[in-house]
Amino acid sequence: MADLLGGKGANLAEMCRLGFPVPPGFTLPTALCRRFLAAGQLDTLSIEAIAAGIEHIEATRDAARSGESEGPRFGDSERPLLVSVRSGARVSMPGMMDTVLNLGLNRDTLEGLAVRSSSRRFALDSYRRLIQMFGDVVRGVDRALLEAPLTRHKREAGVDSDHELDVDRLEALIDELEALFERHAGDAFPQQPIEQLRQAVAAVFGSWNGRRAVTYRALQGISDAEGTAATVQAMVFGNLGGGSGTGVAFSRNPATGSRTPMGEWLLNAQGEDVVAGVRTPTPLSGDPDAPGGAESLETVMPEVHRQLIETLDRLEGHFGDLQDVEFTVEEGRLWLLQTRSGKRTATAALRIAVDLVQEGLCDRETAVLRVSPEQAGQLMHPQVDPSRPGRVLARGLPASPGAVSGAIVLDAAEAERRGRDGEDVILVRSETSPEDIHGMYASRGVLTRTGGMTSHAAVVARGMGRACVVGCDALTVDESGRCLRFDGADGPVELAAGDEISLDGTQGDVFAGLIATVSATVGGRFAQLMSWADDIRELGVRANADTPGDAIRAVELGAEGIGLCRTEHMFFGRRRTLAVREMILAEEPDERRRALDRIEPMQRQDFLGIFRALGGRPMNVRLLDPPLHEFLPTEASEIAAIAEELGVKPRDIQRKAEMIREQNPMLGHRGCRLGLSFPEIYEVQVSALFSAACDVLDAQGAVAPEVMVPLVMEPAELESTRDLILGVARRVQRSRGHEFPIVIGTMIELPRAALLAGSIANHADFFSFGTNDLTQTTMGLSRDDSGRFLPGYIEAGILERDPFQSIDVRGVGRLVELATREGRVSRPDLKIGVCGEHGGDSDSIRFFDSVGVDYVSCSPFRVPVARLAAAHAVLARR
Repeated sequence: MADLLGGKGANLAEMCRLGFPVPPGFTLPTALCRRFLAAGQLDTLSIEAIAAGIEHIEATRDAARSGESEGPRFGDSERPLLVSVRSGARVSMPGMMDTVLNLGLNRDTLEGLAVRSSSRRFALDSYRRLIQMFGDVVRGVDRALLEAPLTRHKREAGVDSDHELDVDRLEALIDELEALFERHAGDAFPQQPIEQLRQAVAAVFGSWNGRRAVTYRALQGISDAEGTAATVQAMVFGNLGGGSGTGVAFSRNPATGSRTPMGEWLLNAQGEDVVAGVRTPTPLSGDPDAPGGAESLETVMPEVHRQLIETLDRLEGHFGDLQDVEFTVEEGRLWLLQTRSGKRTATAALRIAVDLVQEGLCDRETAVLRVSPEQAGQLMHPQVDPSRPGRVLARGLPASPGAVSGAIVLDAAEAERRGRDGEDVILVRSETSPEDIHGMYASRGVLTRTGGMTSHAAVVARGMGRACVVGCDALTVDESGRCLRFDGADGPVELAAGDEISLDGTQGDVFAGLIATVSATVGGRFAQLMSWADDIRELGVRANADTPGDAIRAVELGAEGIGLCRTEHMFFGRRRTLAVREMILAEEPDERRRALDRIEPMQRQDFLGIFRALGGRPMNVRLLDPPLHEFLPTEASEIAAIAEELGVKPRDIQRKAEMIREQNPMLGHRGCRLGLSFPEIYEVQVSALFSAACDVLDAQGAVAPEVMVPLVMEPAELESTRDLILGVARRVQRSRGHEFPIVIGTMIELPRAALLAGSIANHADFFSFGTNDLTQTTMGLSRDDSGRFLPGYIEAGILERDPFQSIDVRGVGRLVELATREGRVSRPDLKIGVCGEHGGDSDSIRFFDSVGVDYVSCSPFRVPVARLAAAHAVLARR
């Protein structure tokens, strides 16, 4: 019932049904949130639901702890009931929305809590926490203003932690906080518990539209329309002294996926202390003699630890997935505050998915769905080159894997700005908060001084696939001085903002400067999961590759052939470029052919190497596409050097460059227009391709060449070019004594070609949509220039996403669908492919699968992404 109750509310209800120790509470459903957002205030139905829910908690709250005949009551000065309000969307959004704890405390109930808990210090500390959290979350008082008095009192008392402040300090601190609240909120801190609760519920509902939540949903592709549920629960206290604590536990390791429960906890603390990363917690389990082991839950509370491990196993068995559990220990009693499917690294997602199938806890289709296409891409992340280790400055906790380098940035807004400009940056903070989400997304990696494996930085970085190191105790962040200090074994090292550092999120190391990396190795579990995906998917996956090395890597990653081999890349290189320039300067066809004849054996060797790497898989070769002026120099010094090498006058090169220069070359003399104007160019390319194919056949190999004609706008263009290709190909075949299929098709990259697809198909064996240019020509957008204003369009809601990253379904997609349908009316066996950048985008792949495309083609490292996305597309249709 996650759509109604949110993931948190649904799982709490399920845990209650199963008999787990869950504090009593109730959930206000997502529908009430939507009503609140529409009206701007809580309506009568919500107010009545809150009142009824409180009566339910009062009727069920356990009173045995105090040995009283009656349980606590909300607002009762002698037996006060305190509650929390937590958000909970259908899809987990960790840390992105708001929580308020200790609601129900005021000057009167504070005294009752002090008596019932036998600890005035605890009661005062709980009230202090409420004022700070309520002021920040509900009334919008600057968090730094509310934190400053606490920081000052700890400094004056000579203590490091909140729980070390004595009663007198806390009473003075509360007086200051109440005065500060009234000054900045505009009225006194509310003393009516029911008013506190109503305002808190409204704030939690309102946090659905908070900046960090909106940013997170945009990054994760979550709908803005759903709203959040709000769960109200009786408080249980982990800050009641030495017999209490709080923590987060995972049924398996979320960083590695190993089948070992993992987690952290803090003695005498509330849950926010753990997830906010303001204190570095200690592990759940461990050797008492190891660092932190003496304070582990297993050592301090062995029976509670045993119950928790047993609970994790039961929850994972019931839900069939890695569970992320928040718990509190109140005076030796274990309470569960939440369980959810845990965020995990790509490495862990892969291992857990495959292992759970082998353990009988889920089926193969579920396992495939548990690893996102983006995580498949993250598995390609580089690792530190062990043969060239860098200088280690410090070590922290390895929160999210990958080896990355970048400039030190201390501010999330700056990280976002510089990252958007294409810089590699590392966001370094004492601890991150949900407000840093935009900066974390723009950074290559994240480094924090405090926090553990379950802190905000760790959880969010894992979900985003960013390398992350947390809990780096040797680090000091001086934001005012714009510098860092590392107190390592070799002495202190100071670095300024802007200096370069590197992170190894797999091991937890922080390095000075840049580090050498190696490509990740993909193990047996990856191959296993991909084989399951291949069994499910219906869409073929090829790669865009222009060299034998790229082809080899693509095949290793599961490509079923090459969907785009750009032959213009084969014209580069000193000797080749010189021959091309000589060809361009030639005035007669025979002169052009003589220059091209020097290139033919070079291209032939290129094709031969790729054919061998493919082992008989198809190779789709696009004939020369870019305009010729791109091959001529523009600088005077370079023109002079080329003129001397070619034995011509510099003014001849300058004159030719001016003659062929175009105002809008993207729509100029390029593609098939070049082939029709200078047929000898395409003749040489086709000869090289089919000669290489015959060479492979002579060596008892297998080949499957496909010739693609670019930038067709008119059926007659393709008809004429097809005749040229057939003539050259058959001539080569006859001369070599071979006969194999001659497959000729075209790139659909102009709107007119899509509209005339039925006629064009009469001359084509296949279509391949060049969605990059089709997007540019359909939307009138330059891919090179639109990045300056497209972010503003997306932020304003004019466009949902960048159309060059994910297909514009309503416009460009409609042309793809139309051309596919009409092309197959003319030719039912017409093969349809996509070779633009959209071929590696999971959302675009879902669309291509739905309209009957046969295959997509993408860069080699995106092949696993496409294979998995194609499987997800099939499962989404079932």
